Amino acid sequence: MIVLGSTGSIGVNALNIARKFDLNVDVLVAGNNIELLNKQIKEFRPRYAVVANKEFAKDVDHTRTFYSQEGILEAINLSDSDLVVNSLVGFAGLRPTIESINCGKRVALANKESLVVAGSFIDISKITPIDSEHFGLWYLLQDRAIEKMTITASGGSFRDTPIEVLENATVKEALAHPNWSMGKKITIDSATMTNKLFELLEAKWLFDIDNLDAIIETKSIIHALIDFKDGSTTAHIANANMQLPIAYAILKKVDERILKPVDLVEIGTLEFRKIEPERYAIWEIKEEILKKPHLGVVVNAANEVAISNFFDNKIGFLDIAKKTLRAYKEFEDFKPADLQDIFQIDLQVREFVNALK
Repeated sequence: MIVLGSTGSIGVNALNIARKFDLNVDVLVAGNNIELLNKQIKEFRPRYAVVANKEFAKDVDHTRTFYSQEGILEAINLSDSDLVVNSLVGFAGLRPTIESINCGKRVALANKESLVVAGSFIDISKITPIDSEHFGLWYLLQDRAIEKMTITASGGSFRDTPIEVLENATVKEALAHPNWSMGKKITIDSATMTNKLFELLEAKWLFDIDNLDAIIETKSIIHALIDFKDGSTTAHIANANMQLPIAYAILKKVDERILKPVDLVEIGTLEFRKIEPERYAIWEIKEEILKKPHLGVVVNAANEVAISNFFDNKIGFLDIAKKTLRAYKEFEDFKPADLQDIFQIDLQVREFVNALK
């Protein structure tokens, strides 16, 4: 396999599965965590390695090391592997997804932005989702008429914080997720609920369904639910660990234990909450954007810039959603004709948001 983002949590879990089932790893792509990458290279002996910048390449213990996005695309083309695990963060994951599909490879996709920004131009038949929510929906599918699909959210760092104090929330507070440790961007996206909005858009493309929703389940034990037209509902319950969806994406069939089963008696109780726009302002466009999923590229670009501004202490936490919503309104008439339009509007939205006061 090719692992894009090998030093992140999903990449590390993909390599855990590779180790468990003695699978070949042909390419490792990392950012700037060279120490961990070198350990992975020593263990898995990939044919190629890729890092984010040229300055890091000299420190990589591999004779065939590429760098930058061009290096990622080159490694994908050179590799004989037919599976790409794409766990890159943000818009940067789009070109590798497209290139992988163009090369005839399957994509185990954790880079949700690929579908959020360009779902109408991606061959979904080549995609296997490894987000726990979409894996859960896939796992629940039966040969029965579906009424509705629902995914769950943790509620993020500020789910229990009084709304009136969010305006002064710090970066450190926003990164303190109540359930687990994730990358910085996705932790902020969880706190604003933008991550869940993106997952609904992803589900729309993956399952071709309009009736979608999300709710908060505070213990992150239930990942997805399906309402069937007969009135029954099924839920996917599992301990939160990405190795299960990754194992299915890579192996297609899994007949041995990957996770410890959930002990419901030990869990005791579950709590569900509605996602309210008063706390999660981005949620006010949920219904509209599901009818206009092509506008996902606008929301993604604006959100990425706003989060960067928040990390640089240029704006407050609540301004992330405010700037994203302003961009959404500004570009609501955008309709892409091709992938080139996607890349062009991405740049335009970023310029717009950076210019906002």
